[in-house]
This record gives sequence, C-alpha cells and structure tokens, in this order.
Amino acid sequence: MADAPTAAPPRAVIFDADGVLVDSYRAHFEAWKAMGRELGMDLAEETFAGTFGRRNEDLMHDLWGDAVAPEDIPAWSDWKEATYREILLRDFTAMDGAGELIDALRAADFRLAVGSSGPPENVAVCIQGLERAGAFDATVDGAQVTRGKPDPEVFLTAAAKLGVAPSRCAVVEDAVAGVEAARRAGMAAVGLTGTTTREALAPRADRVVDSLRDLSPERIAALIDEHGPEWPGG
Repeated sequence: MADAPTAAPPRAVIFDADGVLVDSYRAHFEAWKAMGRELGMDLAEETFAGTFGRRNEDLMHDLWGDAVAPEDIPAWSDWKEATYREILLRDFTAMDGAGELIDALRAADFRLAVGSSGPPENVAVCIQGLERAGAFDATVDGAQVTRGKPDPEVFLTAAAKLGVAPSRCAVVEDAVAGVEAARRAGMAAVGLTGTTTREALAPRADRVVDSLRDLSPERIAALIDEHGPEWPGG
C-alpha cells in the first residue's frame, strides 16, 4: 500500500504594524514634532519620512544630536510613544483592506503574526483598533528583541513563535529596513507603498503593492512557494 502523501507544512504571514495594518504615519510624525517642541527644536517632515520604521533608540541621535543625553533616551522614548498612542486613539485609521485581508488569510488557514519594532502597548492598540484580537497567533514587539530592523531578529522570532519555517513565511512591510529584514530572514518580502515609494522598495522586495487589496491568500501562497524551496513530499 502506497504511503499517504505528506501534508504541506503551514504558511504564515507576518505583518508590520505601522503603515501596514494601521495608518500611523501622521500620528508618529506629530508625536516626534511634539518632542521636538519640548526640546526647543523643529522637525521637518522630509527628515522624519526617511526614518519611519526604525527604533526610537536608533533615531534619537540622528534626529536630535546631543540634545538628548544617552541616559535620558528611554524616558524620552516612553514619552514619545505615549504621545503617539494618545494621538492615534483620537482617530484610529486602519489601512485600507487590512481587516478583509486578515479575515481571508485566516479562512485560508494561514498562521498570522505581527512583527513590530514598537513597544507592546503600540502593538496592542493596533490590534484593538482593528478589532481582530483573536486573529493573530503571535505578536513580537520591540520589548522582545534586542536588534532593530534591518536585522531579521523580529521576523525570525515571529516565525519561531508561529512554529513555521522562515521559507514558508511572507512579510508585509512598508519600510525599506523592514523589507531588508524580511530578506535577511529568508522570507518572501512584500513592500507596501505609502510611507515609502515603489522605487525605494522595489530593489529589495519580492513584490511591491500599492494597497493591501492587491493581496490575497492565493497570491501570497504563490509568492511563498516561488520564493522558498519546495517542501519535502511536495
């Protein structure tokens, strides 16, 4: 009697939060501007735009120079994030198509995670605002990793928590650093335009889309299968 065919291992999608699941660009910019006012400094939007998606600790010196002492960075980071959440909750805006894509992926038996460099409170606010608390099998935030994107730690940690091989994962990211982190993790990388241009994302992404509505379980499954090695018994 022939052996039964081996079941395909699960696929997973790991979403960044800011600029992918929640339209948080403006809230982050306003929070950084508010911090600048506290320091007596101004922040131009073109300066901020190039930093979106990086960890606060990595940005403080780039944005403010010596205005923030190294020992004060954690307190200022907490202040900025609390200000951000306050602004975001006043007018929470999910990214167009986010809820529908999450629901479709769940129905297609994908495992789902959020992989963010932000603090756990930010990730919780994002999932709360989406009204999809039970949809995600795992979350990884900045408190669970020591290295920010483009280091792949956040996505590799998410894959481990999901119990899915990196080659069976796709990442949806809006930042160049995040797309690079996905590639370094050995995952299929989808770049979402909006906070970053198509031209900036395209060199590192496996696919670039202008909306989450351009994605579907079938398209993501095909991208994972095309990107990764065939599974044994495939």
